[in-house]
Amino acid sequence: MAESLQLHCKYEEFGCPEIIPYYTKLMHEDSCNFRPYSCPCSGWECSVVGDIPLLVSHLTDYHEAVMFNSCDFELGFLTEDLRENSGCRWIAAIINCYGKYFCVHTEACFHASTPICVVFLSLIGNQAEACNYSYSLEIGGNGRKLTFEGIPRSIRESERRSLESADSLIVLGSMALSLGGETREPKLEIRGRIWKSQIPVCTCG
Repeated sequence: MAESLQLHCKYEEFGCPEIIPYYTKLMHEDSCNFRPYSCPCSGWECSVVGDIPLLVSHLTDYHEAVMFNSCDFELGFLTEDLRENSGCRWIAAIINCYGKYFCVHTEACFHASTPICVVFLSLIGNQAEACNYSYSLEIGGNGRKLTFEGIPRSIRESERRSLESADSLIVLGSMALSLGGETREPKLEIRGRIWKSQIPVCTCG
């Protein structure tokens, strides 16, 4: 009788129509396409949870994330906090590309008393979808630049796990300040591009 027990997915309220055997329920819910997304904002105590349209609206309206309707993007990021040890600065940009939404995370903070600048890309979707894409970053200013290529992470992943992966660009504060220029408001220029991979990268779990 237990093996024949069928249960609704716990994300039924978000639109999941599945009725599944109880012994596969947890596995299904972990990868369910209707599983809601949490706000990724670093340094904010933000508890917003919802589907993709709600999360995109929340990021652009409440956190003032810039929206790009192109697979190419360019944004500026102030780095003066790295001089003053004044906490963290975090910004996000939303990229509408290939019918998907990606989020560019850019953060200046102190890690074990060392100032760093971190940039990485997340897909607002699951990791299996993210493995179909690649992206490039060019960070520079003051006559210098760094280039980087990586694979988007799922926005479901914690920031810590994204940072520990090989798919984020981490720049030490001294180099970030040098790239940003010796001005009152040093700024990094960040250019990026997203493209669809010909062969999905299936090893990016």
